[in-house]
Amino acid sequence: MSARQGTGTATAHRVVILGAGYAGMAAAIQLAARTKRREDVRVTVVNSRERFTERMRLHMAATGQRLAELDVPELLEGTGTQFVRGWVTAVDADARTVRIDDDRILPYDTLVYALGGVADTAAVPGAEDHAYTLGGAQDAELLADRLARLGHGTVVVAGSGLTGIESAAEIAERHPESKVVLLGREEPGAAMTPRAKAYVHAALDRLGVRVRAGVEVVKVLPDAVELAGGESVAADAVLWTSGTRAQPLAAAAGLTVDAHGRIVTDAALRSVSHPDVYAIGDAAAIRQGYGVMHGTCQGGMPTGVHAALSIDWVLRGRQPKPFRFGYYHTPVSLGRGDAVVQFTRPDDSPRRLCLTGRMAVRYKETVTASPWPTYGRMKKMPASGAFWPRGGRFTRSGEGR
Repeated sequence: MSARQGTGTATAHRVVILGAGYAGMAAAIQLAARTKRREDVRVTVVNSRERFTERMRLHMAATGQRLAELDVPELLEGTGTQFVRGWVTAVDADARTVRIDDDRILPYDTLVYALGGVADTAAVPGAEDHAYTLGGAQDAELLADRLARLGHGTVVVAGSGLTGIESAAEIAERHPESKVVLLGREEPGAAMTPRAKAYVHAALDRLGVRVRAGVEVVKVLPDAVELAGGESVAADAVLWTSGTRAQPLAAAAGLTVDAHGRIVTDAALRSVSHPDVYAIGDAAAIRQGYGVMHGTCQGGMPTGVHAALSIDWVLRGRQPKPFRFGYYHTPVSLGRGDAVVQFTRPDDSPRRLCLTGRMAVRYKETVTASPWPTYGRMKKMPASGAFWPRGGRFTRSGEGR
């Protein structure tokens, strides 16, 4: 239990944060640091497990590599935040309550929804039953166990986006006896400059990954995947990385969501239908001048910080400011000893500059490890977490000006 629990009054404003990923942790630490001298605010974080899931390293965990043990309660230590372990099974947005493990009701005054996204296995028949995913640590462990027993079998990675690229490279490097096939509608690195894209292709070729672009998986079978047009590709294991969707809790609660189940927000990251609910990270459909943000860690943590700032401003009787964010890079690991970093404009279109090789590896590792010192700094200096690329003209949409 936290130092704050039991010290607040009956009229304390209850802020409940669902999810302790990169965005949820940023929101919790930032808000707790800004309200730690106030007895009328209580912050509670709800998460299904105590261990923090490093989503940016799940492709490593899927090949049996041991990751650092990071506990959510330890990361929250010193903030006065209460941690509740349990599965969120329902949200009642009208009654302002959250149901945990079907046997506990947690009331809130302000809710921060940071439950993230899951692999969209429902989009293709058989994917949910026969494919592995990287939705969390347990999913990665299941795949690692399968790969360890696979031997000379074939692994099909469905989806040629960044997760698919990193996973295919990691599997091929750690299990060179296996045959790895990467399937996707687009070429790997399609959004990169020709130089960066060529580097990705060369790295995958060096690792023995067979790449097939311009194909679409329409069915996953126990021992194969079926492509549009009728062709089958044999598979002893299938990793599904093609598309994500939000969990159905938000839609079931009556919150306004988009076609992917993400909560539609206003400029301050509040639900457009329920302003006492803030949505951040992969769970939110956040519109900027260039369109709706896509889920990445570089955008997730800033949304968490901004939600905390917005809540703090509202509690102080002030109007929250609009959220503005511009992308600045796309780091992609290609096994443990290689990587490429594509620098981008704020709208995520590629710049000419890119890093490759060992320099890119060091850059990628610095980015991957950056949340921990950032959280530590925010505990002592909350303002240190409020700096991120705002994107200038790319993010101006007219709202809030």
